[in-house]
Amino acid sequence: MNLTNLFRIALKALANNKMRGFLTMLGIIIGVASVITMLAIGQGSKKGIQDQISEMGANMIMIQPGADMRGGVRQSASSMETLKMADYENIRNEARFIAAISPTVNSSGQLIYGGNNTPTTMYGVSADYLDIRRYSIDDGNMFTEQDITTAAKVCIVGKTVVDELFPGGENPIGKVVRFNKIPFRIIGLLKSKGYNSMGMDQDNLALAPYTTIQKRVLAITYLQGMTASAIKEEYSNAAIEEISEILRRNHKLKEAEEDDFNIRSMEELSSTISSVMDMLTLLLGSIAGISLLVGGIGIMNIMYVSVTERTREIGLRMSIGAKGRDILAQFLIEAILISITGGLIGVLIGGGLSFLIRTMLNFATDVQPWSVILSFAVCTVTGVFFGWYPAKKAAGLDPIEAIRYE
Repeated sequence: MNLTNLFRIALKALANNKMRGFLTMLGIIIGVASVITMLAIGQGSKKGIQDQISEMGANMIMIQPGADMRGGVRQSASSMETLKMADYENIRNEARFIAAISPTVNSSGQLIYGGNNTPTTMYGVSADYLDIRRYSIDDGNMFTEQDITTAAKVCIVGKTVVDELFPGGENPIGKVVRFNKIPFRIIGLLKSKGYNSMGMDQDNLALAPYTTIQKRVLAITYLQGMTASAIKEEYSNAAIEEISEILRRNHKLKEAEEDDFNIRSMEELSSTISSVMDMLTLLLGSIAGISLLVGGIGIMNIMYVSVTERTREIGLRMSIGAKGRDILAQFLIEAILISITGGLIGVLIGGGLSFLIRTMLNFATDVQPWSVILSFAVCTVTGVFFGWYPAKKAAGLDPIEAIRYE
């Protein structure tokens, strides 16, 4: 018996029991739709976080003072004074894998204009900070090197600050605001970046020359940190090694001594988050895949029922020349058709659910082609695996006994 006839017989058998066939497919449909939807949510979340990191600067490197032990008590990194202006200047002048670097000092407090005020953080930085953090000026200008040299009381503010201090739509450029009783003149507005993947408002900030924050706000001479960017993302590790060598030399650390600074890159953060999200995606897919197992058991159950119901039919086919392998192939084809058809419907439903979640719930989803291919592969394997034993049982029936079966 040729393959075309076997397909025709299998399709006719399924058509004679439409409702039972659909209910059998239902487990596969739910399983595939669940797997695709869960994988889409996992991959969408991962992609969203990676995009947010890219917006922050995928090649960004953060240098912080390290914690230290004093009198048996471990001090916090923020209280250390290990980073000096000489460190910044040496890294800026000597590091080959660094595209830009900015000192960072900051202070939190109330920014006040007239009768309006808002809590925010004032960051003391250099002009390179905008390129490193992927900020851009929407209106006005960035402060200059002259402003840094003279510790000018000027600042750039984010959109959230503007909305809170100037709710009437007044142009903030040129206006004088107060931060911790110190007047600052607004000379520029930052283009809005919105919230990042961790729920932090990237527009609730103000930028000023780092010398201004050091001298006029904090009254310190050391740096609270430095923010740099590697020339390319793939050079982040080389840049970290280079920075580490310069800092250890400046701080006169011996070979056996630990670093008194910490260096972290966004590439390291991105890699960690990607690993966590991949594991979460695998977990979600595995949980959803349990329903595929349930669907496969349903196929086996129905195929057993089908073999029992069609015992006489099998006997007649074998008595007129059908071989055991033909009967085996017929029932396997039926099982595979149920699995693949259910898988196709499941893919469509899974894709539709992913689209609805993205559009209606505003949750990032990303249906990957490999997840669709994987679903079809699993469906085919499920059909063969769970259809084999019932089909083998049908193929092994004795023709005479099968004809006599009531």
